[in-house]
Amino acid sequence: MKNKIVYLFILLTAVIACSDDFTEQTAFGSLSDESLKNADGIDLLLIGAYSMLDGHSATGGDDWFKAGDNWWFDVMSDDAHKGSTDGDQADLFLLETYDWGSANPYTSGKWRALYAGVNRANSVLAQIGLVTEGDFSQQLAEARFLRGFFNLELQKIFGNVSYISEENFAALEFNQPNTGPIWDKIEADFEYAVANLPNTQGQVGRATAWAAKAFLGKTHLYQSDWAAAYTSLNDVVTNGPFSLNAEFTDNFRIAGDNSPESLLAIQFTADETTSFNGNRGATLNFTGPNGWCCGFYQASQDLVNAYQTAAGLPLLDTYKTSDVASDYNINSSDAFTLHAGPLDPRLDYTVGRRGIEYNGYGVHPGKDWIRASFADISGPFMTKKNVYNNGEDANQGTGGWGEQRSGINYHLMRFADVLLMAAEAAAETGNTTVALNYVNQVRNRAKNMTYVKDAAGADAANYVIEPYASFPDAAYAVKAVRFERRLELGVEGHRLFDLRRWGNSASVISEYISNEARTITPFGVAANAYQSKHDLSPIPLNAIDQSQGVIQQNTGY
Repeated sequence: MKNKIVYLFILLTAVIACSDDFTEQTAFGSLSDESLKNADGIDLLLIGAYSMLDGHSATGGDDWFKAGDNWWFDVMSDDAHKGSTDGDQADLFLLETYDWGSANPYTSGKWRALYAGVNRANSVLAQIGLVTEGDFSQQLAEARFLRGFFNLELQKIFGNVSYISEENFAALEFNQPNTGPIWDKIEADFEYAVANLPNTQGQVGRATAWAAKAFLGKTHLYQSDWAAAYTSLNDVVTNGPFSLNAEFTDNFRIAGDNSPESLLAIQFTADETTSFNGNRGATLNFTGPNGWCCGFYQASQDLVNAYQTAAGLPLLDTYKTSDVASDYNINSSDAFTLHAGPLDPRLDYTVGRRGIEYNGYGVHPGKDWIRASFADISGPFMTKKNVYNNGEDANQGTGGWGEQRSGINYHLMRFADVLLMAAEAAAETGNTTVALNYVNQVRNRAKNMTYVKDAAGADAANYVIEPYASFPDAAYAVKAVRFERRLELGVEGHRLFDLRRWGNSASVISEYISNEARTITPFGVAANAYQSKHDLSPIPLNAIDQSQGVIQQNTGY
C-alpha cells in the first residue's frame, strides 16, 4: 500500500460540501465551524483542499469533466484525439473539432472543480483566522499554495477569471467580477508559500517551498517574465534536492512515485475493491488488453511524427513532411511493416503503436485494440503513460461499473519540466549555454535509459537519439527547447497551454488539422477552423447566469 495522504471522501464530503456549493447553512450530518477550531479540524479541511487536486468532488458532473491530469486538453491540441467512436462523448468531439460552446459540460465541470478547490483552500484560511491558540503558519502556507495552484489552472484555461479571497469566502461574497488576469494574486500566494513552507515534508503529497518556487517560476514563465522565471526555476535546478530518474518510464510506474524527479503529484491510490482514490478522471482512457473500456485518449499522427530523428536530433522544421508508418485503415489480420527510420526512444514509452510491446501486455496487434473505427476521427495510436504496467497490481483499481481507476501518480510538476522551463527562460534571455545544458540533461537521460525491446531482446525499433552539440543562436535555442517539451512531456496535459502562452496556437493547430488529414482523413473533414477565440476557453454559461451578469463572457463566444 502506498504511503500517501489518504483522501477520506465520505468524511470530507460531509465537512466541506457546503463550501463547494456556496450554501450558507450547515448541512445535515456535517461538522460546524466550532468543531473545526482546532489543529485536527484545520488539517482535515486542508486535506479536503488537497483532495481537489484530482478534481473530484460530490458535485460537478461526470468524473472525466474535471480530470486533474488535464488529459482532455491534449485532445484540443495537436497531441491527441478524443478516441473511441465519434458519437461517444459527443461534447468531447465538439472540443476536438473546435466547435466550442459555453454550455459544454467538460469546461463547466472543470470550472466548478477548480473553484471548489479555491473555496476549500479559502475555508482553511478563514478557519485559521478564527482560532486564537496554536501556530498554524505551515497550514496557512499550504492553503495559500493550493489556492495559487487552483487559480493558476483557472488562469491558464479561461484567462479572465474571478478572484475569491478568504475575506470574500468568509462573507459569502462569491459573486466576484472577472475583469482580467489575476497573475498578481497567484504570484502573491506562491511567494508566501515559498517563504513559509518547509523544504521537505514528513508526508508525501504535501507542498514544499521548492514546489512553490517551481510554480512561482511557472507563473512568471506564463507571463513571459523571463528573468523572474529563470531566477526561481534555476534556483530549484541548482539548489533543490531533485534529479532525473535514470529510467524515463519510471515516472509512470510505482518506481517513480514520489521519486527525486517528482516535485508535486496527485497521490492516486488503487485498492482491491472500489478504488475511490484512483484516477477517476481518466477512467475512459483504457482499451486493448483485457477488454478494457473505453478507448479514449489516442495519440495523434502529428505527435508520433515529432519523434523522428536525423543524426539523433529532432526534425525541428521538417517533421511534418514525412509520416511514421501507421496501420490506419489496416486490419490486424492484414500485413503491416513497422517504420524503419530513426526514432527518439521516448516515442514507444509515450505512444502505443502496432508491432511494439505495450506495457508488459504483449505486442500491440493494431486495430483489434482500437475501439475507433476507420470512419472515426481518432486514428490508430494509443497512449501509454496513463496505463499501468502488467504486474503492477498496486496501481490497478476499478470503479462501480467495472471501469479502470489507475493508481499511477500524476505529476503536477516533475524535474524534467522544471529543467525545460528553466532552459526556456534562459534561451529567451540569450543564455544559450544554460539552455543547452538543461535540454541535454533531458536528452541524455532518454539516450541512456533502457529502450523498449522486441521478443528477442533487441531494440523494438530503430532508436537513435543524441544530445545537441551546440545552439547556434538564441532563436534556435528557443525552438529546440519548445520542441523538447513536446517530446518529453507528450500526453501529460501540457501541450495546449504551451501553445497558448507561446502565442502560436492558431498557426500550429491550423497546420496540424491540414497535415493530420493526410493520414486520418475523417479528422480533416470534421475539424473546424481554429480561431483566435480558442486561445481561451469559454466561461461556462451557468456561471454567467448565476452571477446575474457580474461575470462576463470571453471575446468571441
